[in-house]
Amino acid sequence: MTSILFHNGYVHSSSDPFAEALFVEDGVITWTGENDTAASFAKRADRVVDLDGALIAPGFVDTHVHLLETALLDEAVDVAPTAGGVTAQAVLDLLAARVELDSAKAADVVADAAPHIVSATGYDDSSWTSEPLTREMLDARFPGVPVYVPRADLHSAIVSSALLASAGLTDQILDDRGRVSGAIHTPIREFIRELAPARRTELYRAVLAKCAALGIVSVHENAAPGIDTPEGLAELIDMTSSPESGLPQVVGYLGMLVRSVEQVEELRAQVPGLAGLAGDLSVDGSFGSHSAALREPYTDAPDTIGTLHLSAQEIEQHLAACSDAGMTAGFHVIGDRALDTVLEAVENLVKRDASYVSKLRRCGHRLEHVELADEASRAELAKYGFMVSVQPAFDAHWGTLGGMYEQRLGSERLCATSPIRDFTRDGIPMGFGSDTPVTVIDPWGGVAAAVFHSNPEQRISARAAFKAHTRGGWRLGGEANFMAGEIRVGAPAHLAIWRAEELGVQAENDGRSSWTTDGRSGSPLLPILPQDGTRPQCLATLRAGVFIYDDLGN
Repeated sequence: MTSILFHNGYVHSSSDPFAEALFVEDGVITWTGENDTAASFAKRADRVVDLDGALIAPGFVDTHVHLLETALLDEAVDVAPTAGGVTAQAVLDLLAARVELDSAKAADVVADAAPHIVSATGYDDSSWTSEPLTREMLDARFPGVPVYVPRADLHSAIVSSALLASAGLTDQILDDRGRVSGAIHTPIREFIRELAPARRTELYRAVLAKCAALGIVSVHENAAPGIDTPEGLAELIDMTSSPESGLPQVVGYLGMLVRSVEQVEELRAQVPGLAGLAGDLSVDGSFGSHSAALREPYTDAPDTIGTLHLSAQEIEQHLAACSDAGMTAGFHVIGDRALDTVLEAVENLVKRDASYVSKLRRCGHRLEHVELADEASRAELAKYGFMVSVQPAFDAHWGTLGGMYEQRLGSERLCATSPIRDFTRDGIPMGFGSDTPVTVIDPWGGVAAAVFHSNPEQRISARAAFKAHTRGGWRLGGEANFMAGEIRVGAPAHLAIWRAEELGVQAENDGRSSWTTDGRSGSPLLPILPQDGTRPQCLATLRAGVFIYDDLGN
């Protein structure tokens, strides 16, 4: 049995909000209290950690990640506007520097490696006033070089002719800019992800270590064709199955459509430990690519209402098969018409067989993103026990006045996007995710984005946002221990230690801090977060009492 005493700090605990110390034995929190009492535990502790005024809190859960894509794009060329990629020429210049570097290193490429592909990250031309990037531009600047420039939402990409040829897709008909999406985009993504096994494992470990250093103890991997394979997902689940792995836990979801219990069981056998046939099983696309399915046309593209990738019948069959097998189901849903289609499938299912009402609630089905959900739709989600994984950073990046969401949807629908507070008010279980690499892994940034939501009516308190990014994540992941994500006696020691400039209680609506000296308030402290600026520094992360990141220096 391993035991650790943490003392001389601040403990974020609703059950003991004035605690200064805690004791962990064999991965479980067994005591919280004051420093004066902590001395009695020091003698039997294997390690004593002086927090020196730091905050110890539940570790974060990121409920929507793409680990392999993140690792690959971490090595890609950053062409985001802040990096200078504000015109097609600027993007081409940034890519050219990488092509020259890769050419210089060509002699070091191992014989069995896949053809080297130059990839970009952060490409978003929604604010450009100049001509857009095209395949012809890539071909003219980089003849014979496979180049992949995915849009920031990863639902479309500009690709070079050399990449199409390498992937065996030269006969595909693209639009006038050479963009790929949907059924053409998927095999290109699969081709890019053809890696040697050792290289794949190396990338997994690198991005998981990055998560641990940011105070994350668990991630929900959303694998799907074109994102990662069932075999890759099985490896991720297995390599992180124990805290002794030194890595955050991976809760694995596979976005593959099924129509029968037999198909569910086949995938269960193929991916041991599979949490659900959910995640990026896409009902629609994204606002940025004009492919999210809307009830009304796009404001800046009045000839389109987006694309439905799944029919109500297919969704109904998937929900029925998963519910009958006791498996969590779920879907990627962005637009209101996509959500209507999911709810139509649910209604058809329960009309056909009323027993599915209880089955749906029992299985903990989930939806990803849910960027447009009106009151009637939210009522239906609550009625059938659906949970939502939302991405507050989407609003911070694209939901501001004049931003991409307003360009695509207009001002009225902009105000309806990312209804975080509405989900909270309506009692819909909610967890926060990054959708990395769509937005960067930044859990405190996600909390801040919810506190400073671009629509003041959708702002929530820092405490509510923090709970969604900790306890809410465990709930969405089907964790059986109802205390996971909290600091209280008997809870698993999934913890992170933070150095912050200021601690307090940060209110909703305007993000101001507030504090009362009334001890009966019982409000545990959190770092005061600015809308933009310095985030708390992670000093250590523990998973079930095991350090998976340690920068304490003692």
